[in-house]
Amino acid sequence: MAQSKVHSYILLDRTGSMSSIWTEALSSVNAYAGSIASDAGDIVPAITLAVFDARDGLQFDVLRRAVTAKDWQNVTDKEASPRGMTPLFDAIARIVAMAEADNPDKAVIVVMTDGQENASREVTKEGVKAALDRVEKRGWELVFLGAEFANFADADAVGIASHHSMAMSAPMMRGSMAKLARKSQAYYQNAEANVMFDEADREEAGEADVQKRKGTGLFKSKK
Repeated sequence: MAQSKVHSYILLDRTGSMSSIWTEALSSVNAYAGSIASDAGDIVPAITLAVFDARDGLQFDVLRRAVTAKDWQNVTDKEASPRGMTPLFDAIARIVAMAEADNPDKAVIVVMTDGQENASREVTKEGVKAALDRVEKRGWELVFLGAEFANFADADAVGIASHHSMAMSAPMMRGSMAKLARKSQAYYQNAEANVMFDEADREEAGEADVQKRKGTGLFKSKK
């Protein structure tokens, strides 16, 4: 199979409320990279990891930049720790802009957060929706993951379809991200494949348990 220019972008919420599940969040990111590498075959994606929060404006730190999956070094809590508020719209716009600058043939953009937008200054909801419209036109995939979080109002507001959003319980985050990596790799290798979540994925992620503890998930888009 011919080499293709493919890239996974992971946008990880680093805000203060992530403290209780930070270990699980980092472990899940590393699981994604490990699973991508093990299933890579002839198509080896690059992976970029950025973390974000707000401290007098958007703080957007790139911890891994276009690292080949097979060369991934596990990210640790020595590189980033939870703090600040949630400029979700600003951060999504920034990661999309990064992907557009890279201009890969195929891209998967993974947004993982445990809270709602509350601190953006640079980009409006409409601006994010426009960015995600461009992602869709490119044929790229974007998924929205609630880390112990099941209120999808922000995802709904910017047009993220229900099959692209899912809540994950902390104990299931690593397995869910490893499975997402396999879906990503299928998309990279098959022109007909898409990255989306089904009922089996939701059950394995513990979505119903998160909904009971943290919210109903009724804000999911019906798109």
